[in-house]
Amino acid sequence: MSLLAVDVGSSACKAVAFNIDGEILARHASGYTPDFPKPSHAEMDPTRFWDAVCSCTQTVARNLTDPVRALCLSSHGETFIPIDRAGEAIAPAILNQDNRAVYETKWIEEQCGRKQLFQTTGLVSHPMYPLPKILWLREHQPDVFSSAARFITVIGYILQRLGLPPYADYSLASRYLAFNVRQRRWAEDILELANLKTDRLPVPMPAGTIAGKLNAAAAAQLGLLSGTKVILGGHDQPSAALGLGVITAGQASDSLGTYECVLVASNSPTLTDTALAGALNSYCHVVPDKFVTIAYFPSGIMVKWFHDLLYGDVAEGSESEHYAILEANAPHKPTGLCITPNLIGTCNPDFNPNTRALIYGLDPGTGRGDIYQGTLEGLACELSHIAQLLSNAVGEFQDVHVSGGGTHSPLGLKLRAALTGKRLHVMQCPEAVSLGGAILAGVAIGEYKTVEEAIHRVVHEVAVIEPDAKVASEYAQQLKQYRCLRSLSPVLSKEEL
Repeated sequence: MSLLAVDVGSSACKAVAFNIDGEILARHASGYTPDFPKPSHAEMDPTRFWDAVCSCTQTVARNLTDPVRALCLSSHGETFIPIDRAGEAIAPAILNQDNRAVYETKWIEEQCGRKQLFQTTGLVSHPMYPLPKILWLREHQPDVFSSAARFITVIGYILQRLGLPPYADYSLASRYLAFNVRQRRWAEDILELANLKTDRLPVPMPAGTIAGKLNAAAAAQLGLLSGTKVILGGHDQPSAALGLGVITAGQASDSLGTYECVLVASNSPTLTDTALAGALNSYCHVVPDKFVTIAYFPSGIMVKWFHDLLYGDVAEGSESEHYAILEANAPHKPTGLCITPNLIGTCNPDFNPNTRALIYGLDPGTGRGDIYQGTLEGLACELSHIAQLLSNAVGEFQDVHVSGGGTHSPLGLKLRAALTGKRLHVMQCPEAVSLGGAILAGVAIGEYKTVEEAIHRVVHEVAVIEPDAKVASEYAQQLKQYRCLRSLSPVLSKEEL
């Protein structure tokens, strides 16, 4: 017997099969490329999501000797798809990176009030969220708006294709900018201001809900057995937190991916003035009666940019080999460089899309190893800033469970631990989002009695990185310089220059 978790990301879909002890049995990923038809527009034919899900599940299923007993679907947030009453998509998916609805974003904040909006949704108004873009559709594509029966999540779309209800779990519903996170239902006061009915949105349900079973036709498309149970997963960040065992109040995780997201679990949402000042997000966990508070920043995108600048598309060897060379050639002492990672703008607390990355301190002797390490230093400095924002709002935390591609860099982990003063726990499973999905699936079908039992059984750490006081002392001046330079970023943004 195996548990299959599918994570529909913003650039690729991944399917991972686990046994009940949390060991990976098979995995497969399939990528897709968004369309950018106009400036600030980011869309994709939703059938690309569906095709990727089918490709991944079929490939994984072929490599299994134990049949899949339950399938759990999780995904990235904010992306939504308009469907008609027959459940057919009537327009492209509008992606989370789409920024077309700037006017509507400001209008929502003005109508609701910044503080009241945050108190209700746990979010600050931003063009990434579905609500402003749904209002944009009403104004600029009224035929799509009027023809849409619902505006559903990516998971909802996959469920619809499987002949199941297009539910949204509480964590993904929280990403609409229209969900009351305290009451776990659509915020009717916000929707009334927007002149939008709740029946135009998905039906909110708890993560871990059994959405139904695969009929013969759907099972054939996925390469699974008819009757396989389908479990409602959630937003990738809280799903990853579950896969790292972060469910108890005060526990923290850090997902080191394209964006680096630091998350702290709690028993209630963090909706204080301090959290609002930091523009933190506080919303529903995928675990019942738990919440998460997150802050994030561009991270892996900066490292990947430098890699591609050096190696391009025709370099010999794999990316992992390239990074190993860069790591070996890094000076492993403070570079004196100050590099901010804001290639596509800043996130918490200012969310300035016009800010761009800065590199300060180059001289004729600066080599590629210095710039690579300087980039890692910048990420550690930014993480220190983000961790402090979270600590100010949720209280101090010392231990952080880490996952993602950034964990492959020992130097990056060492710098993060030293500059934040946090103890980093590197977990055994490299697929935290998927393991979180497998836990939800296992609990739903009774393989584990509780989430806590599942975590005890399948979540394990392989290393602990202690903060090095000597390294922290060596970087004290550089960290101070970084914070000074960061404070100038909005002034030096691309738009103003």
